Amino acid sequence: MIRFAAIGDVHCWAEGVGHIRPLFERVNSEADILLLAGDLTTAGTVREAEVLCDELSDVKIPIISVLGNHDCEENQEAEITRALQSHNITVLDGNTAILNIKGKTVGIAGVKGFCGGFDKYAVEAFGEQALKSFVHASLREAIKVEEALSMLDTDYRIVLLHYAPIRETVVGESTELWPFLGASVLAKPIDALGANVVVHAHAHYGSPRGTTKTGIPVFNVARTVAKGYLLYELE
Repeated sequence: MIRFAAIGDVHCWAEGVGHIRPLFERVNSEADILLLAGDLTTAGTVREAEVLCDELSDVKIPIISVLGNHDCEENQEAEITRALQSHNITVLDGNTAILNIKGKTVGIAGVKGFCGGFDKYAVEAFGEQALKSFVHASLREAIKVEEALSMLDTDYRIVLLHYAPIRETVVGESTELWPFLGASVLAKPIDALGANVVVHAHAHYGSPRGTTKTGIPVFNVARTVAKGYLLYELE
């Protein structure tokens, strides 16, 4: 079995030295890969990212990450990405990571994602330019999902997001917030191209599990939902 651990919304803060490290004290023995589903920082600063890197310094398995909305707060996404990658944390944004583990290839398509709502209640690109820009931002993220998945020809395919691609895993949050927690447009390329599993975060009070329309399992790995990290076996 190949097993990954996944967690999002750790929200590391500059004075948080020692608070994140205990979360991962067993991860080397429990998993082959660690996935970080965004919102790695609280206020989107490089200092917070550096603290997180130090907190993760005992993790020896591969770490693959996407950024979340909190990581974009100070417009320092590029600097945060460089800080993470300098500590051997792979950051994906519409691209892929391929790992060889136990004789199998595991491909990870990573995208932050965006808002927009779900199914018949999804926001439409009609009316004011600001609203059209909002919807088009989500569509661009969906295209990134499609492009990343289309590059993967591996034994296993994992989609790593921050925003939710389905409605089921945001249930539990206030319904007024649903359009800002994810977008079903993100699930369309996943259903079209296929994956073994999808993980996301962002919905702190959402539900732990759902499926896409074609039955692909989706897990909400927000720290408050997963109560730590999720462990999942690729069969």
